[in-house]
Amino acid sequence: MSVVEARHVTKRYGEVRALDDVSLVFPEGRFFALLGPSGSGKTTLLRAVAGFVEPEAGEILLDGEDIAHTPAHRRNIGMVFQNYALFPHMSVFDNIAFGLTVRGTSRADARERVHRMLELVRLPGMEQRKPRQLSGGQQQRVALARALVTEPKVLLLDEPLGALDKRLRQEMQIELKQIQRAVGITAIFVTHDQEEALTLSDQIAIINEGKLVQVGAPNEIYENPHSVFAAGFLGDANILRGRVENGIVAVEGAGPVAARGALPPEGSPAVVAVRPEKVRLSAEASAEGVNRIAGRIFQAVFSGTSVTYIIETAVGTQRAFRQNAGERIYGVGEAVVMEWSPEHTVVVEE
Repeated sequence: MSVVEARHVTKRYGEVRALDDVSLVFPEGRFFALLGPSGSGKTTLLRAVAGFVEPEAGEILLDGEDIAHTPAHRRNIGMVFQNYALFPHMSVFDNIAFGLTVRGTSRADARERVHRMLELVRLPGMEQRKPRQLSGGQQQRVALARALVTEPKVLLLDEPLGALDKRLRQEMQIELKQIQRAVGITAIFVTHDQEEALTLSDQIAIINEGKLVQVGAPNEIYENPHSVFAAGFLGDANILRGRVENGIVAVEGAGPVAARGALPPEGSPAVVAVRPEKVRLSAEASAEGVNRIAGRIFQAVFSGTSVTYIIETAVGTQRAFRQNAGERIYGVGEAVVMEWSPEHTVVVEE
């Protein structure tokens, strides 16, 4: 297991700063997600760690040694690409053994290590198949085995499950995490899928426009987003804007909103976020009091296990989420009241 650290890493493409003075520590043995929209810089950071991109400024440390300008093949880092990059003319065995062959590993040692990897990724007996004879999930496992067989210090994964359908992707999320724990390797993966980041990672770094937005454990960022962007990108959030008056946030059209944590100074603008699953709904025509908004159901999105309500209010469209516990589903046009607890109201930066 190894520690990777980026220190003040900057990379430009023309006038665009793909990475803007990024500093980040990837702890030993942890599964770390780089999460952000397309073009945010997350893949550039991963490729800089891999050695495919050379930063213009800053350091990339592997166990304390700066490798920012070390060629990729000398970094002892394994990588799994989104399209797997398997050699179509080679067998599963030869694909996995490729890195060992390049390093001059003996055939006997290579065979033992490949078979060990096939057991780890649950593909024993498939060593003579070609990639075209495998399912998408099996190809992904072969790519993972090839990356791990050389016993790298760090494993990098660039949207490794992006090519799989939803059900297989969910299954592979669990399996990938189990394999990472079994090997004990430090893993860094890039994704724009919020659910994937929450399911797989021990820590998440949200990146936007080349800058770090927030870093922390998945539940920490989800429950305590620092900004409107973090609240809306990792999960969904109702955003309310108002002004601090007498220790609460006065929101025009919604009444007073009480929040946990420190508020901006009296009279200052304030922004709060409320997760849709924290909202309670009741069938009332009007509402008064703290943390209550009246509205009407604009849409009810039924997904089998849950219902997401889109509600029109005087402060814009809001959302409420309910598990399908057998309660009646509100219909379009019905008047409802949204209510939530102050402890579920988070003050965020604009």
